[in-house]
Amino acid sequence: MNLDSVRAFVAVAESHEFRAAGLRLGISQQAASKRVASLEHELHRRLFARSPRGALLTLDGQALLPRARELLRAEARALAAVRPERRPLRVDVINARSGPAHLLRDFHDAHSDVALEVLMLLDASSAIDAVGTGAIDATFRAAPLPGRALPRGIESVRVLDEALLLLVGREHPLADRRSVRPAELAQHPVWMPSLVEGTEWTAYYAELSRALGARIDTSGPNFGSEEMLKTIAASSTLATFMGAHTRPAGLSTVDGLKSIPLRDPIPVYPHSLLWHADNLHPALAMLREHVDANGARGTGIPQRRLSASVTWRWPSDS
Repeated sequence: MNLDSVRAFVAVAESHEFRAAGLRLGISQQAASKRVASLEHELHRRLFARSPRGALLTLDGQALLPRARELLRAEARALAAVRPERRPLRVDVINARSGPAHLLRDFHDAHSDVALEVLMLLDASSAIDAVGTGAIDATFRAAPLPGRALPRGIESVRVLDEALLLLVGREHPLADRRSVRPAELAQHPVWMPSLVEGTEWTAYYAELSRALGARIDTSGPNFGSEEMLKTIAASSTLATFMGAHTRPAGLSTVDGLKSIPLRDPIPVYPHSLLWHADNLHPALAMLREHVDANGARGTGIPQRRLSASVTWRWPSDS
């Protein structure tokens, strides 16, 4: 059923004349008449009777009118649902305790009037596909990836170069150090059982291991970050990486942990904000402005940033 014809039918029914209905709809009297005639032809029913008092509804027209109004209300609800200004801004982050999640939380604090929906998709491919289809408005990911172009229409801006820290227990040989050179990690295992095969952060740490000679041990079950931190705190040999802006669960409650900066060079995890060029959600522009003004793209990081030399691999490249 053509909604323009339905709209013309309701307008004529409420104004009782085709001329007034045409003016209301911004069309001519003849156009309003043609639209109603088209609806009558489609339904095989006469909807109006012409009389000196104007256009009067027939019994079929009276039966149709409340349903026609329901159709137009449904149309209005459908349009409102997809208008960017009427729905929440949907943004993906890797996890709720990551550096980008803190940026997003700061954005919400600064713009509490913006409806925000936060998602946590597992891998970059799923997240970028969701941006491309419009399922989400933006994602924070380690992209664009050197050697692999983003899909057509996807745009990105680097928003946070998150320096890596080394996390150790009190009995670890490096616990008393003020800083550690990444090359020294070749002699000390870095334990990361939380790495998930096929994700961009797993690819990052694999390349980091190759680039710096650091030994990354992914063995053992992952019982969550708090249990992992307890194991690190009690160990004299294990260490792990943590982003400078990341606060894993249990960090404030587990005793005996020490975070040590990595220096010469400082390895950083490169977070970018990605969105589709055709996305007109007004809050997306606000988010982009916020992260541009409040991100830390290299703050305190020397120009010998490791991230520029790390090659990235998508799951399909593995």
